[in-house]
Amino acid sequence: MHLSGLEYRESLRRHQPTVFVNGRRVESVADEPLLAPGIAGVAVTYDFALREELAPWLRAPAIGGGTVNRMIAIPRDTRDLLDKLEAVRLVCRETGCAQRYLGGDGLAAIHQATQPLDAETGGEYHARLLEYLRHVQEHDLTLGLAMTDAKGDRSLRPHAQPNQDAYLRIVGRDAEGIRISGVKAIVTGAPYVHELLVMPGRAMAEADRNFAVCCAVPVDAAGLTIVARPAGRPGQTAAKFSAKYGQATGVCLFDRVLVPWQRVFLAGEWRHSEQFTYRYATQHRHTCIGARAGFGDLLIGAGALMIEANGLDPERAPALRESMVELIKLVEGFYACGVAASVYAEVEGSGVALPDPVFANIGKLLLATQIYDMHRLAHEVSGGLVVALPGPDEDHNPATAGRISEVLTARSDIPYARRIEVARFIEDLTASYQGGWYSVISLHGGGSPEAMKREIYRRYPIEERVALVERLLDRGVHHGAGDLRWFGRQPGRCCASGCRGSEPLLAGPVAESVGRDPP
Repeated sequence: MHLSGLEYRESLRRHQPTVFVNGRRVESVADEPLLAPGIAGVAVTYDFALREELAPWLRAPAIGGGTVNRMIAIPRDTRDLLDKLEAVRLVCRETGCAQRYLGGDGLAAIHQATQPLDAETGGEYHARLLEYLRHVQEHDLTLGLAMTDAKGDRSLRPHAQPNQDAYLRIVGRDAEGIRISGVKAIVTGAPYVHELLVMPGRAMAEADRNFAVCCAVPVDAAGLTIVARPAGRPGQTAAKFSAKYGQATGVCLFDRVLVPWQRVFLAGEWRHSEQFTYRYATQHRHTCIGARAGFGDLLIGAGALMIEANGLDPERAPALRESMVELIKLVEGFYACGVAASVYAEVEGSGVALPDPVFANIGKLLLATQIYDMHRLAHEVSGGLVVALPGPDEDHNPATAGRISEVLTARSDIPYARRIEVARFIEDLTASYQGGWYSVISLHGGGSPEAMKREIYRRYPIEERVALVERLLDRGVHHGAGDLRWFGRQPGRCCASGCRGSEPLLAGPVAESVGRDPP
């Protein structure tokens, strides 16, 4: 089933979540102006899937046949992971952030984690997940990912927190299901999703077993309250981009929320909590690469337009050309890590493709730390007009508008209004409240840089590199066939010739059209 963006908006009216924005209770999420840019962004994921020219990337096989929106599909192989990257990049170059892909990453991670859990315990978590996945795909739902806890005193484990609600936990069990209380502190798109996927935010110890919980909760479940911030900069004239597209985040407060057993996928099996967290982090960091590449496309396009509007030509201005090339290098550099993570993916026993964790984490680390360089480079090629331009009210001020339009026109064939519009677009993306917010979510979304550094060090085959040098230095390592005993530990290399696909892997609207206008 594929909904349209309009049908998605209408579907929100069938839910009555308890939502507060800016201290005020929201009566209808679908009709709330402060949330409209976020809803508009999610709606694009629906509308793009209905466009036949985008179908190869925005649609994927569904359980039971037919197709489903890529944002809630399970990646089965390298091709699926590459298509997911392309799909997310396409949507994010249109909206800034697709938001909806977090739910798909969560579904893939839970699919992967529940199979070994059931194999060890003899449980039925995986069967429940498959049934829930059918429900999500049948109704084309949007899911929020509730993973990050408030954490309280970060030097203490969950069970040792003075305020136990700093982490979400199980507070009751009966024949009907479990009851959960606590908080999930950073939930993307929380007010305007259909359901929340609750996942453990860290590896748990035995004393933390009540905090090892994974389940699905309707957004309007009794006992759930969402405290959200506005999406983007709705209603602000200067917000050339974020007045239309934005992203709300919410703090989700759970007060003895009942979750029926058929929606519970982990309930106290603390040893397995790390696998849920690791698999989600790997899937999500891989997807984030596509998202920020789409955002980078916006900066590259706006920078090129601003250079032209300023009356300059990069072919004759080496400094501008170098800055543009640097910006392109950053964007396509971390995107290449996403491609590599897809190519070297491992298809696990559950039939789900897990991106290579080293490349996925390197790509996410690059975009997280280089987002500030991306903003700087956009500022360099744009010039000082971005910070000096008059406010939008001056465009209609009879005392100043005429004179300003004369003196701030750079090229006779590019009207003042066009030049100012591009400058305000760049300001909105990089130098406004929204621009700063994009930086923070790029840095910390999907985990802090430190978390990615730990994963890179943990997963990288350093021992193989040590063995290589030991052999070369003739330090007792046997020659001959034994020299290759570490070879299989190199990411994606299972034999001397390496892995090769049966068809070209790099095919997609973004790969084919870097620099071309978005569809």
